[in-house]
Parts: sequence; structure tokens; C-alpha cells
Amino acid sequence: MPSWNQVLTEIQSMGMQNPLDVVRRKYLSALHESTGRNVIAYYSGFLQKTGSIAIDDNDKNAFMQTIYGLDDKTKGLDLILHTPGGNLAAAESIVFYLKSIFGKDIRAIVPQIAMSAGTMIALSCKEIVMGKESNLGPIDPQFNGISCGGILEEFERAIRDIQQKPASAILWQTLISKYHPAFLGDCEKAIEWSNNMVTEWLKDNMFFKKKDKDELARHVVEALGSHSKTYSHGKHIHMEELRKLGLKIISLEKLKTKEPPSACKDLQDCVLTIHHAYMHTFSNSLAVKIVENHKGQGMFINAVPASGGQYGR
Repeated sequence: MPSWNQVLTEIQSMGMQNPLDVVRRKYLSALHESTGRNVIAYYSGFLQKTGSIAIDDNDKNAFMQTIYGLDDKTKGLDLILHTPGGNLAAAESIVFYLKSIFGKDIRAIVPQIAMSAGTMIALSCKEIVMGKESNLGPIDPQFNGISCGGILEEFERAIRDIQQKPASAILWQTLISKYHPAFLGDCEKAIEWSNNMVTEWLKDNMFFKKKDKDELARHVVEALGSHSKTYSHGKHIHMEELRKLGLKIISLEKLKTKEPPSACKDLQDCVLTIHHAYMHTFSNSLAVKIVENHKGQGMFINAVPASGGQYGR
């Protein structure tokens, strides 16, 4: 497998061509040639950048442009995910759109991190490919970076404290007054929305053939959607813990095909090289988010909206 530095050396050797594009496309194409499946990479530069890094409604435009360039949708989709998460409604809309094109034949590949709404998208797929270095995260919804579950826990604690120690009401009033009156109801609805959405996705795809799919889906959602059980929305959950929940997690290290990628030693090599290439792209360009297929078609979202903000190719 080419190392981080070897990928950088290859990028630097491209001369007048756009080396960042050339290297990414080379390995995306190699992955497609090996699996025979459509490949779309959804990458956020959240480890390097700030700005439009989260999942949002503009991503639908990027997916539309990327999917338009694919020749045969019946080959299924390998969706490479690297994202901190984002808007719940946008994630729901993206999943609906992808399933309307590829049905149940969508496989998520997580080279490093797909958190929050990114985890939810992965859970909508038939299986998830992860390596020893890969992580998913909790799926409890957030409002302005604050856990809805944590907010409800805070209110419940306030009620208990005030009942037991009425003098504490003054302190709790100061803390709780920062939330508007409908905020509790909004949090409860967001949790219900998130849990119901992921439950249905799991039952419809990953657990579709399981007789106990209702129980399996409920167990996963209770584990990943509970703020009290995950402790932090930023918790990194490894593949072995996810397997114990009953999820279909395929080891990247053991993933095989009949034909190894032409430009790589094996599929693990190819996926991690793709990942390195995207990390170098974010470090050496204005891009903050890229949605791109194995044919080199897609959309960049750039860090400087005044100079265009995004462009397709």
C-alpha cells in the first residue's frame, strides 16, 4: 500500500496536469474496475477546514450531478463516506434519493470517520465496510452542537433537584432560561424522528431478510441513539463494537474480489490510498467538500464562495 508520503510524491510528479485530480481519479477508477460496482466518494474536509463541511441540502445537487454521469445504475453503489455529519433532513433526503436510484444495493465504505448523520447514512446501506482504523458515531440528534438527549436529561435532573431541594430552583431557573419554551418539544421530536428513520432504514435493508429485524433494529437504535449510553456525541465506535450490536460490518482488511485493482495491491490498499488522496486534496486546495464518482465527475464545494463557491466537472 502506498504510504501517505508516497501518495504525496505521486501527486507532485504529475507536472502540468492537476495532480490532485489525477491521483484521486486513478484510484477511484481502480476500485471500480476491481469490484465492477459504481463508486461515489462523499468527502468532507472537516479535519483540515471549517466552513461548509457538514451534510446539507446542497449535497443533493452534488449527488445528482455525480449520479448523472454513471452509465449503469444496476451495478449497485459503493459509497465512500468521510464526514462529521450534519443536517438530519438533508441526510434523510440523500438516502431517499440514493435508494430511488440503486435500491437496496448500496454498500457504505468508511475509511476513517463517518459520524452522526454520516453514521445514519451508513446504517441505511446493506452493509458497511470498515477497517481497524474506521469509526462510526452516535446518532442522537443535536441542536446547535448540543445533544437533544443531554438537554432532556438536564431538565429531568432539574425537576428532581427542585422537588428534593426547592432552594435549587433559583439556580436551575438561570440555567434553563436559555432555552426557548418550545425547545423541549423540538428535542423530543428530533429524537423520535431520528430513531424512527434509522429503525426503518435498518429494517428495509441491512436486516431486511432477518426474521427478528424489528428487534435487531430497535437494539441498534437504542444503543447508538441514547445519549446516556454513548456518553458523548463525539464518541468513536469501532467495528467490533458495532458487530456486537448485530450490524453487518465487513472487514476492509479481508475484503476480496476476483480481480485485484490494477493500480493497487488489494482493495484495502485501494480504499486507503483513495482516502490519502482526498486528505492531500483538502490540504492543498480550496475544497472543503467533494462528491465524486469513479469516472471523475462530481462537484467541489470550495472555501471561498466569492470566487465561485463550487464547481462541477
